[in-house]
Amino acid sequence: MKEYDLIVIGTGSGMNYVSAMLDADPEMKIALIDKDEPGGICLTRGCIPSKMLLYPAELVRDIGKAGNFGIKTSIESIDFKAVMERMRTSISENIESIRHSYTHLQRLDFYNEVAEFVSPYTMKVGEETISAKMIFLCTGSKPAIPPVKGLNEIDFLTSDEVLELTELPSSLAIIGGGYIAAEYGHFFSAMGSKVTIIGRNAQFIPEEEPEVSTLAKKMMSEYMEILTDYEVVEVKSSSEGKAVIAKHRQTGEEKEVTVSDILVATGRSPNTDILKPELGGVETDNHGWIKVNEYLETSMKNVWAFGDSNGKYLFKHVANHESSVVYYNAALKKKVKVDYHAVPHAVFSYPEISSVGMTEKQFIDKYGDDNLVIGFYRFQETAKGVSMSLGDEFVKVIIDGKAQKILGAHIIGPQASVLIHQIIPLMYTETQDISPIMYAMDIHPSLSEVIKRAFYSRMPANEYHMIMQAYGLEEGE
Repeated sequence: MKEYDLIVIGTGSGMNYVSAMLDADPEMKIALIDKDEPGGICLTRGCIPSKMLLYPAELVRDIGKAGNFGIKTSIESIDFKAVMERMRTSISENIESIRHSYTHLQRLDFYNEVAEFVSPYTMKVGEETISAKMIFLCTGSKPAIPPVKGLNEIDFLTSDEVLELTELPSSLAIIGGGYIAAEYGHFFSAMGSKVTIIGRNAQFIPEEEPEVSTLAKKMMSEYMEILTDYEVVEVKSSSEGKAVIAKHRQTGEEKEVTVSDILVATGRSPNTDILKPELGGVETDNHGWIKVNEYLETSMKNVWAFGDSNGKYLFKHVANHESSVVYYNAALKKKVKVDYHAVPHAVFSYPEISSVGMTEKQFIDKYGDDNLVIGFYRFQETAKGVSMSLGDEFVKVIIDGKAQKILGAHIIGPQASVLIHQIIPLMYTETQDISPIMYAMDIHPSLSEVIKRAFYSRMPANEYHMIMQAYGLEEGE
């Protein structure tokens, strides 16, 4: 049996501080294990390849708006295969570069194998048995497959298989109405597919504020069909392709959609089943995510879990943050708690969406509504928004009115993922004070002015919702 100082399972964020640990301890030996291609899910089949596809889709949509500005243009054709090959070539080059670096790091052994516990601190990797006094579990996640009748009897796509496509589906049904569905619905519709999104939640992209989701559904429905509150009950082959049968969860009304391909985008599930954590004394929850404490340590001392494996927030930037927490706690022997008070995310749909911190409901659930103040402003009411011919896209900020403290922000509109970064740093200050945004100079005219004006346009929650109702963006509108 080979003995190591550290075993790292997963080559994504688990590798962030490995070089630093090797440099700090010239005697240290590390085993790095990954059953898949090296680089982690984000690089190999997640955020990076998907965003390489979404940028061409954004260009298609922007070109389609040129007529609004007196520019007559048209897209002659879209070479779908070229779009896909550009992405695959770039990702493959990165994977090979990472693989090469792993094989040349001294005192690091890379196992491209499945790992499983055989006992605490001991693992079987391929034909080898290895052990270590410290283990990092960065096992990632996989597409969740719902128990839909007939689904296992036909070929379907997940966010993994989508990246292997060489031909554009003529029509596509996306089962699921969340982040993945919104992004790939945008991509395939821009490429030329006839897209139908079928979500079981009454709200499209249910993780977002209801009014953000309402506007996203309204705007994206110009390019695709979006069904909400529909449960897919059966899929089957038909003479014309693949039939998806969905039933409205309230009325029982049935819809049948016939398409050439089906994409299952119903979220992510853990990879821990193949790890056999119970043999290593590592506890998991009812869904299979690894349980961790506030220091990201598992039920076993010196065994740490971060990234998707603990099921907290399935974003690469969160995994990176967690990796630094584990580095301080495991390698530097400090006591650092993980901080999730201002976790940002973005949905690279069209329009783009971003969010950080609390939703309105979370504020009310925690603090009540006495001190709730909402800042709101539409892009179209800024000079830059007028020049871009924008519509109802907006910024919403959640503020503790008594402390003048920002607790959350939600944006739907162009460059939302960039604009949110005016707010994120403030939320990592001690006071989370709104003053720096309000009193700093903004370039005029620029999109960033919509952020400042949202803070200046603070109002009670009831007044805000009257405005939302007038704009037709209240939930259910």
